[in-house]
Amino acid sequence: MDELLLPPVDDVSRSFWDGTLAGELRVQVCGTCGRLRFPPRPMCPSCQSLDVDWKVMSGRGRIYSFVVPHPPLLPAYAAVAGYNAVLVELDEDPTIRMVGNLVAEPDAAINSVDPATVAIGEPVRVVFARVAEEIALPRWVRA
Repeated sequence: MDELLLPPVDDVSRSFWDGTLAGELRVQVCGTCGRLRFPPRPMCPSCQSLDVDWKVMSGRGRIYSFVVPHPPLLPAYAAVAGYNAVLVELDEDPTIRMVGNLVAEPDAAINSVDPATVAIGEPVRVVFARVAEEIALPRWVRA
């Protein structure tokens, strides 16, 4: 797929993206209160601390919700419609949710799983697909 819309890699999110390139799913943890948080941000929403650490997650979770985008789509995604976009809650903390695609295997296309077979509550595990020099996107496979 050409011209993917890729997230920015900045000082706040760099540890997350470095983790994905290393095959790790990292989540920020507040160095003061210990609360996990995602997406990455400079301040803890719970205690307003700027003390940040990173924790490697197991990469396991469950599908919390999903959608199947329909046309009109951005040009880079039109050729692979219908694909799924899943929202996964992590086993370590169900309030930590990540968006991605459920795929048949790590390097499969985002339309490799029939959207009609996706089920809320289905257990999944993370895999990573390198899509740019600095970015490996988390994707999900059935656990």
